[in-house]
Amino acid sequence: MSEEMKKNSYDESQIQVLEGLEAVRKRPGMYIGSTSVKGLDHLVYEIVDNAVDESLAGYCHNIYVTICKGNVVTVTDDGRGIPTGIHPKQGISTLEVVFTILHAGGKFGGQGYKVSGGLHGVGASVTNALSEWLEVTVYDSRTGKEYYQKYSRGKPLFPVKEVGPTDKTGTKVTFYPDSEIFETLEFEYETILNRMREQAFLNAGLHIVFTDERGEEPVVNDFLYEGGVREFVEYLNENKTPVGGIIYVSQQNESNSAEIALQYTDTYNENLLSFANDIRTVDGGMHEIGFKTALTGVVNDYARKYKFLKDGDPNLSGEDVREGMTAVISVKLTEAQFEGQTKTKLGNSEMKAVVSKLVSEKLAAYFEEHPNEIRAIIDKVIMAQRAREAARKAREAARKKSSFESGQMPDKLRDCNEKDPALTEIYIVEGDSAGGSATQGRDSRFQAILPLWGKMLNVEKARADKIYGNEKLAPVITALGAGIGEEFSLEKLRYHKIIIMADADVDGAHIRTLLLTFFFRFMKPLIEEGYVYSAVPPLYKLTRGKTVRVAYSDEERDRISSEMRGDNANVKIDISRYKGLGEMNPEELWETTMDPEKRTLRRIEIEDAVAADRIFNILMGEDVVPRKAFIEENAKYAVNLDY
Repeated sequence: MSEEMKKNSYDESQIQVLEGLEAVRKRPGMYIGSTSVKGLDHLVYEIVDNAVDESLAGYCHNIYVTICKGNVVTVTDDGRGIPTGIHPKQGISTLEVVFTILHAGGKFGGQGYKVSGGLHGVGASVTNALSEWLEVTVYDSRTGKEYYQKYSRGKPLFPVKEVGPTDKTGTKVTFYPDSEIFETLEFEYETILNRMREQAFLNAGLHIVFTDERGEEPVVNDFLYEGGVREFVEYLNENKTPVGGIIYVSQQNESNSAEIALQYTDTYNENLLSFANDIRTVDGGMHEIGFKTALTGVVNDYARKYKFLKDGDPNLSGEDVREGMTAVISVKLTEAQFEGQTKTKLGNSEMKAVVSKLVSEKLAAYFEEHPNEIRAIIDKVIMAQRAREAARKAREAARKKSSFESGQMPDKLRDCNEKDPALTEIYIVEGDSAGGSATQGRDSRFQAILPLWGKMLNVEKARADKIYGNEKLAPVITALGAGIGEEFSLEKLRYHKIIIMADADVDGAHIRTLLLTFFFRFMKPLIEEGYVYSAVPPLYKLTRGKTVRVAYSDEERDRISSEMRGDNANVKIDISRYKGLGEMNPEELWETTMDPEKRTLRRIEIEDAVAADRIFNILMGEDVVPRKAFIEENAKYAVNLDY
């Protein structure tokens, strides 16, 4: 066979078999999502989830999670300890099996765990495979002895060692992530903090201590919530005005359990969080469907029974019923069926019936027992129905006025020539002056410009009926073409890059926040799918003779200034602060902020939906006190805007 034929052949020699944990190291994204900081943080979750599973089984009461200096992580629990005896099939210590073999664990129909978040049994072994080193100490409650083993990139350095007798119980895992795998080794403090708090809320009485030792002084967070999901709802509504108290219902049998806490507030946004075996089901599933269907039915039945709705009135919709509601649904079941390793949607059909029956029976009873509280809720829901009808009429009026559906675009929009959304981008620009420069400086083949003027509506304090026809927001809705709220459709989106371009000052920051609030509340998939960006205009212009450079921060300004002086410290460098985008001529704006080859864009992402909801409520809500506290606490991160 010729060399060329060998090169093009496809036979048994081309089939590669990855041994042990090599598959994880070869394709880490399949197991932890990505090799970015999100994947890095996931290593912590996999170990913590195993400890939480011990809590669900009734044995673990305390979990200690510590990010040590140098980004080494230690997770300690006081559960039973991973079994250390010789595994009957593998012929080695079960401890080594758990950390070196995929899909090995007590979660596959045996008696180890009736309920578990670690469905696939890959957690410990994946963290081990993607760590430069990992060591585990087990205080085995079965033998009363301590055991130890260390690994390098998933491979044991020696057999499990028996250290000696101990009166402790539990497991301690310490690991250092592999720089060959991850883009960064800096764990994200806030993200892990929110996850640990969430786990404590979902497991009433479980004590979790999260410590970050990387700074000058350790930061210790102590979480213990005896009220469980009730306290979770209270936390979520901390800066909102409640309409009635927190309603809690629950049920438990041998194969599953469900608990739900909900409370109405005076806001217009629904905040529904669902979990299955402590895993956040961001895409919902059967438990959410059961809850929504039953809740709508109970509210309508009550409203009909007590004549809040007359015989000829239409039923209240699910959207009406959930306006201003904060709810946490937590179900736990023996055989959880998730969609894929990411576990974002629960597929167990029986949980629809379980949750629906729970809500229908116990919520109906609660309504009968608390008539005054429920009257306030029903009044709010009926107001939501009227506002929805007003929004429909406003939407139709806006369509007639601006020809929403006829293809007519806003007067101020300077559209691009390309029609494929995947190839286009729109700059939403603060002010007509900057809009004019952007229009002249852009590449009209794929860049559209939409200038905005003045402050826009704060949608945190407004219903949808106030948005249609609003002179500041209607052009944005029309230009993007995807609708808002329940009508929103990504398939109709006209641009796949939506770039907010505002001045680097307080007013610009306010406009960015107002726009992001609008997107988060009424076009959330835009952010979730990564379509929203913030432009990063330069702060300084440095000139030496005919040489002109720009800087995007004080540190960069000083570095560039030093470079431009070179060996001659006496050379004068003219440094001017850009006061606004409108100051730049079209060429400058293109070169610094719009040229895809040179510009800097920040993608807006939602790391944690719970945290994002709280931040938007604090910054844009009615209550001044938490906003003041937030500003005072975060003032140290603000850019000095004096010029």
